[in-house]
Amino acid sequence: MMQRRRFVGCAAALAAAGLSRSVYAATDVIRIGEINSYKALPAFLEPYRKGMDLAVEQINAAGGVLGKTLEVVTRDDNANPGDTVRMAQQLLSREKVDVLAGNFLSNTGMALSDFAKQRRVFFLAGEPLTDKLTWEGGNEYTFRLRPGTYMQTAMLVPQAAALNKKRWALVYPNYEYGQAAATAFKRLLRERQPDVEFVAELATPFGKVDAGSTVQALSDAKPDAIFNALFAVDLIKFVREGNTRGLFKGREVVSLLSGEPEYLDTLKEETPDGWYVTGYPWYSIDTPEHQAFLDAYQKRFNDYPRQGSIVGYAMIKSLGAGIQKAGSTKADDLIGAFKGLSLMTPFGEITYRPQDHQSTLGAYVGRTKQVDGKGVMVDFTYCDGADFQPSDAEVAQFRSRG
Repeated sequence: MMQRRRFVGCAAALAAAGLSRSVYAATDVIRIGEINSYKALPAFLEPYRKGMDLAVEQINAAGGVLGKTLEVVTRDDNANPGDTVRMAQQLLSREKVDVLAGNFLSNTGMALSDFAKQRRVFFLAGEPLTDKLTWEGGNEYTFRLRPGTYMQTAMLVPQAAALNKKRWALVYPNYEYGQAAATAFKRLLRERQPDVEFVAELATPFGKVDAGSTVQALSDAKPDAIFNALFAVDLIKFVREGNTRGLFKGREVVSLLSGEPEYLDTLKEETPDGWYVTGYPWYSIDTPEHQAFLDAYQKRFNDYPRQGSIVGYAMIKSLGAGIQKAGSTKADDLIGAFKGLSLMTPFGEITYRPQDHQSTLGAYVGRTKQVDGKGVMVDFTYCDGADFQPSDAEVAQFRSRG
């Protein structure tokens, strides 16, 4: 915070001295305008912020980008698409940022993506998972780091199909991310198991799930298995109520995001055993690139990383690599540089696909388990995002609809 205040004070002094925008632009700083829902989703976004900070410190300690210092200027969008656009306008007009980045929720991500298209400014989305961000609603100015709903669902469907359960129920938040996840799951499971039946589909208000009535409705449908896409506070309430009412006894559950430390750390001894999940088992990943990240993160923050830490870190590293490759921060140059851009992350090497601007960052898939009163992931494997994509022909068809 002090560093941010010093920078603002310096900028104010320049303005007071009557120096022009051209002089301001000539300073040796590349400014990233980052927008996110910090107040609404602190469990994910505080570790995310730490990941960004670590990446910025490492890049600047190594000489910066194009000989310039990297700086991130953040804004909170209150989990509201209208505020997202307003913050983006402020970052461009007042803070004179060079690129835009961030977002967590799918609806705010789509709003910022459309803004970037209209203003012709480069936008790297870190977290929004909706498939529309890179397919039907994709545009030339938007790239995404994290695997979307289709990719993560596709990573879980082989486990779901192997269960050979006929009657499935679905529960998800009733906004773009949840709707896309449910659509992808039904499509992909039907392809593997044509006789599957979907006996209940509950779309709950995001952030306001009525866990009691939701669990009761699922129980009444008598499914053999459940697909869950709830997250954050909704997930915690759902698990607690489901445990209380015995919803999960004798039923298999396949669940997006539920293996992330952000949620398992909160559930603790309430963590259900045996759910198939995507997540981040930071405590058991044995690769050189992850160990280097883990050591640096723990040394810097005296804490362990969460999924958000990976996203924030890899997002800033991606921007640094992309700007270096482009040789500038101009949108057209960055678009060209990001198409096919490859770089190393804590999850290994990733590439930004030219055909849909989606990175090949993957996810860990495993099962939940309680160990010493804590929720962890076990029996996990890393799923490379490059292996869980539609065909290029399908992607071209999707993007043509945008």
